[in-house]
Amino acid sequence: MRRKVCKTQQPTAIDIFSGSGGLTVGLKKAGFRVVAAVEIEPHAFATYKANHPEVQAYKQDVRTVRGKSLIACSPSGEIDLLSGCPPCQGFSSLTARHKRPDPRNELVLEMSRLVEEIQPRIVMMENVPGLPKKGTKLFEQLLQKLESLGYISAWDILQVADYGVPQSRQRLVLLAGKGFPVHLPKPTHSKTGKDGLKPWRTLRDAIGTMPEPIVLADTHTSGGPQRYNWHVVRSLAPDTLKILKAARPGESRLKLPEELRPPCHQNRSDGFNNVYGRLSWDQISSTITGGCTTVSKGRFGHPEQDRTISVREAALLQTFPMDYIFDTPYIDYVCEMIGNALPCDFAEVLARQCLDALSQVK
Repeated sequence: MRRKVCKTQQPTAIDIFSGSGGLTVGLKKAGFRVVAAVEIEPHAFATYKANHPEVQAYKQDVRTVRGKSLIACSPSGEIDLLSGCPPCQGFSSLTARHKRPDPRNELVLEMSRLVEEIQPRIVMMENVPGLPKKGTKLFEQLLQKLESLGYISAWDILQVADYGVPQSRQRLVLLAGKGFPVHLPKPTHSKTGKDGLKPWRTLRDAIGTMPEPIVLADTHTSGGPQRYNWHVVRSLAPDTLKILKAARPGESRLKLPEELRPPCHQNRSDGFNNVYGRLSWDQISSTITGGCTTVSKGRFGHPEQDRTISVREAALLQTFPMDYIFDTPYIDYVCEMIGNALPCDFAEVLARQCLDALSQVK
């Protein structure tokens, strides 16, 4: 017999591969009590603790974590939701040219190990869209393991812009209930706003009122970037600035004059076309990555000003709260944390689906 949901007891959740805590923000906003988290990277762990001090967070390799230790963090001795975003670089389209096996790929199966040890009522996993194809064997192992443990799984590739995130970002989402289904969320937004849905949230909606940022180098003698809430940009080299001045909002590098393109992109139409470009106010942002403040790593140029988006603006496009603390003085680590995160608002949508499923269980 399934355990009934106690209406006076807040449902519990665990966040493994927690990073800087974007998923935990969404879980908490939806109504879960996050009782434990696991993260090994020092800067991400420090950031997680700065924002979620009440959570029992473990700074260690998830492969060394045992389910009983995580269960012990729950006041009820049970876990309602086990959630996680395993490292996904090995399955990403950005690594398609690299054929060497990535040892992080195997971390997907740590989800199934911990599911077996913890026996949560619901499992939530997010990953890159390439997992089912590039990681077919591992993904099928995960699904088979969940089925053998009595879980009913549903998964699909979802576009986060369809759920109110002002960014183009496709993610694989898997939801599984122990003996009951957990339905994937229906879109709340669409590109055109047809069929009763809201239009996609644009760049203007997310960062249109932000003031001009400060250049990183100028923060070193005035308290550091954290003093400015990470509304900070990198300095641009003269050649890069010249390219950015010529870029038009929303267009690819192919529209740049040939003589302004970097040598590796001249007389070529292959490769990544989003680099050296500007975002457009009236469109969603391109996918925020760890290179979000570097012109050569994506379409991260500001629509009007001759700069990239700032670190804080990138965080807002990932729907982190404005006051979210990034506890490191190093821009590369902050950008990596932001780029790796599950958008907080999207995490909340998924978490509410899980709560709804729990409420339906008799």
